[in-house]
Amino acid sequence: MIKKAVTAIAGLCLSAGLVGSAGVPAGAQTRTTAGTTAGTTAGTTAGTTAGTTAGAVQVAAPKPPKGARAVVRVSPNPTAKRGQEVTITGHCGGGRGLKAVIAGVDRERPVLENIRIIKDDPKAFVAKGTLSSRIGNGVGPVFVDCGGEAGVTLLVTHV
Repeated sequence: MIKKAVTAIAGLCLSAGLVGSAGVPAGAQTRTTAGTTAGTTAGTTAGTTAGTTAGAVQVAAPKPPKGARAVVRVSPNPTAKRGQEVTITGHCGGGRGLKAVIAGVDRERPVLENIRIIKDDPKAFVAKGTLSSRIGNGVGPVFVDCGGEAGVTLLVTHV
C-alpha cells in the first residue's frame, strides 16, 4: 500500500516537472561532459558532498511553446502594503510589443489597479500599477499580452 502511494506521488511529481529523471529537483540537474546526467544537491551523503564533476554544463530549460514565450517580472515582489506601486517588466519573446496587462483572475476583484503601460517595446517593456486596496494576503497572477506571445508570473502579497 505504501509503495503504491509513493510510486503514485513520484509519478505525479515527475509529470509536473518537480523532479527530474535522476530523482533530484528538475532545475538542479546538470549534464557532465561525458553526457550523463548527475544531480546537484546541497546536502551531504555518508560524509561526502553529492554534486557534479568538474567540467559540468547545466542543461538548458526546454523552450516554452509558441504563444507563451513572454517573460514577466514584478517588483517589489512580495508586496507589503495596499496601494503600493509595483513595476512590471520583461520582454515579449518574439511578440510584437506589450498590448495589455491583466492582474488577477477576474475583473471584479483585480490584484492591481490603475495599470499603465510606460514602454511597450517588445525587447524590454515596462508597466506600472498599484496594489488594490481590497487585497489580502496571498498570491495572484499577473498576465501580459504581447501581440502573439503571452506570459504570466505570480505576485505575492503580505499586507
